[in-house]
Amino acid sequence: MTRVKRGTVAHKRRKNTLQETKGFKWDRKSKYRSAKDALRHAWVHAYRDRRKKKRDFRGLWQIKINAAARENGLSYSRFIHQLKEKDIQIDRKILAQLAENHPSVFKQIVEEVKE
Repeated sequence: MTRVKRGTVAHKRRKNTLQETKGFKWDRKSKYRSAKDALRHAWVHAYRDRRKKKRDFRGLWQIKINAAARENGLSYSRFIHQLKEKDIQIDRKILAQLAENHPSVFKQIVEEVKE
């Protein structure tokens, strides 16, 4: 009979978990049980915040559009409403970029909407 050595798979799993927690503070980077728990929480936050990021950006775009629209004598809600009425299909991301980087182009859009 030969001796069966075990643990290679478990050792690999634990090693990979500890590699994932590189950069964490305290025991969470070096002790498997703490690291496993920390990773589980980190993955939850990462998953949630990948979705939250989209909401945050949309809010930021709305703020930028509102500021630029008010400089041109319109509120955000009236501006968006009139864009839809005129059937001008530019999304908020592009509008925000125009408002920030190309105010003259944004002003032309506002003038087109006001007519």
